Amino acid sequence: MMEPTSSYFSGYCMCLILLQMMTLTSEKLMVTVPKGHFVARVGGQAALSCQLSPPQSAEHMEVRWFRGDNSQLVYLYRGGHEVNGEAAPEYINRTEFVKEAMGEGKVTLKIHNVSISDNGPYRCSFKGTDFSDATGMNLHVAALGLETQIHVQVPVSDGLVVECNSGGWFPQPQMEWRNSRGEVVPYSSKSYSQDGARLFHMKMTLLLRNRSESIMCYVSNAVTGEEKRTSIILASALFNKDYLRVNVLFSVPCIIFNVHVSYYSKKEHIHRRPPPCTLQCLHGLNSMPAQFLFCIICSATLLIVYVPFRTRGKW
Repeated sequence: MMEPTSSYFSGYCMCLILLQMMTLTSEKLMVTVPKGHFVARVGGQAALSCQLSPPQSAEHMEVRWFRGDNSQLVYLYRGGHEVNGEAAPEYINRTEFVKEAMGEGKVTLKIHNVSISDNGPYRCSFKGTDFSDATGMNLHVAALGLETQIHVQVPVSDGLVVECNSGGWFPQPQMEWRNSRGEVVPYSSKSYSQDGARLFHMKMTLLLRNRSESIMCYVSNAVTGEEKRTSIILASALFNKDYLRVNVLFSVPCIIFNVHVSYYSKKEHIHRRPPPCTLQCLHGLNSMPAQFLFCIICSATLLIVYVPFRTRGKW
């Protein structure tokens, strides 16, 4: 009575094994890409990977990469070697095919000396005797900007205009003002431009009214998460109109005097030769030590005049 039960059990096991084998063999072969983003810096190297799933050898298959709209062939591998002369001119001598894991169906294409024009969608395809499939991927090219600078413009009637400039970014960065507490301060204006290399140059201004604090220009790249910060501390005296008036009152005569002396000296030298004593006097006034001394005198006069009136509250 035990023999039939044993034979039935053995047959049941064989059926399960056959079903599992049929399921595995019927699993659809497809091309996949690793999870995550493909990011490369301008001037650096990009690595675009794709693989067969489930893993199997792709050594006898044709593998190619092309731009996402099928307009440009980036690289072609066929018959066990690279096919030269078919890739787009801008990719010639800039690509490297990594095939160490090709026995497992995994390949990588490296693009050297990455430029902004390499940014965008790509497709990777495998083609065999009875198989053909492709999948897409996006390459994000990024450039970290150059030095960020803050300039204080000529004071206006209702405050100070602070301007932040930063260039050499890609893609267009985020740009904002922040105060000493890290809070975002609304900007007055913001503009950008792109150069021939498609790099972004940003400019942002802020009008400050009667406020003395540290202000920071914050610029960040959304692709890499990198950022650059530059801050400036504005003295409260800069917001005092009387202080500005006194500066202008004494700075303008200094400038006029220097320009006049320089101009008169050149004019006298061109048209006629003055007496030796006059010429020596002009040369003396036009010398750097004399002009430096005159600026010191202007600054000292400014302090002498401004401080007493400031103390008395008349300015």
